[in-house]
Amino acid sequence: MELRLLSESDKDQALLAHKELAAEQFDFLLSDDAAVDWTEFLKKAEDIRQGQNLPEEHVPATFLIAEVDGDLVGRVSIRHKLTPVLRTVGGHIGYAVRPQFRRRGYAQQMLKHALVEAKRLRIDDVLVTCDADNLGSKTTIERCGGVLEARRAVGGPTATTLRYWITT
Repeated sequence: MELRLLSESDKDQALLAHKELAAEQFDFLLSDDAAVDWTEFLKKAEDIRQGQNLPEEHVPATFLIAEVDGDLVGRVSIRHKLTPVLRTVGGHIGYAVRPQFRRRGYAQQMLKHALVEAKRLRIDDVLVTCDADNLGSKTTIERCGGVLEARRAVGGPTATTLRYWITT
């Protein structure tokens, strides 16, 4: 598996992944701008990585895709610091695996690679959150060294988020 920045040649697979995950109410590309102008989308992603021209309430973040044998299998986003909202839900690292590539260990590989990148970014303690009913993500985080800090109700009486810390 290779974790790398998006490129011009990733457009078709990335937009397809975005569409696939949208069916699960997940924003794969973290933006609706990608379909409009891919080159501009890539520029915005690089600006966000560099901490330049950030939209209000955003933090610098590195967006990486996971590629296996030419297939875009998933993505990871590493937020370089936390806002009060990210401290509650979201954390430092968010990831997703396309439906057809799940249950192959890719999420765990992606998170491990993301933790190395977080350490490079001088993030010593990484917050990773997941929905309490997402057994796959819960298992992935725990296998990568996640220590459960708390369960928090968010967005209503039935929605619970698990908060894990991982030392890089």
